[in-house]
Amino acid sequence: MAEMLRNQLLDTSRGRIVILLQTGGLTADDIAFQLRLTRSAVRIQITAMERDGVVRRVGKRPGTTRPSQVFALTPEVEQLLSKAYIPLLGQLVRVFAEALPADQVDELLRRSGKGLADELLRGKRASGSLRSRVAMASEMMNEQLGATTRVEGNGGYVIRGVGCPLAALTGKNPGVCVAMESLVTEVVGVRAHECCDRTDRPRCCFEIQDRAHTEGSVGRRISRHVR
Repeated sequence: MAEMLRNQLLDTSRGRIVILLQTGGLTADDIAFQLRLTRSAVRIQITAMERDGVVRRVGKRPGTTRPSQVFALTPEVEQLLSKAYIPLLGQLVRVFAEALPADQVDELLRRSGKGLADELLRGKRASGSLRSRVAMASEMMNEQLGATTRVEGNGGYVIRGVGCPLAALTGKNPGVCVAMESLVTEVVGVRAHECCDRTDRPRCCFEIQDRAHTEGSVGRRISRHVR
């Protein structure tokens, strides 16, 4: 299914240009010749792709009248097109899980989540109310990790996803959710607890308890008990 969707996305003029540029830098004339398109049509596509950060200029090639610009894929697009990351990461997690005690694997995953949070936060720390920090964590997951989450509140907060950006891993390696739990904890500044759904369609879920609400509830229970 994933391969079929990938092929459908690439089966367009822009997608065919991307496929060609995976082999190396090309000029607009090179692309027009290989795709049997007009030079004008290719230049329109290249201009839009350059604006969108899909291609970049990497040099010039001498021509009969003037040099031609050479275009290549941006590093970000090359990374997106790679199909090696998920299989390799899955193997790394599996090897760690088989070779190390469970508590060490848990610690490594938590350190990975914390490190990712530090990288995405660029050394800054979220400030403001707990609600605003939870909202920031949800937005970070959506904008930088490809998740689709929303914040729910009911005496605490829940970051709930309609899917999971690590779905290819969590089914076989549920411990991966611990890394994301650690990321959310680091951003929010309050311990998060993963409640992810890892059935047919994995979905993210992280509970963050409001300390003030918890302390207030405990205080009320003690007060009633004393009376």
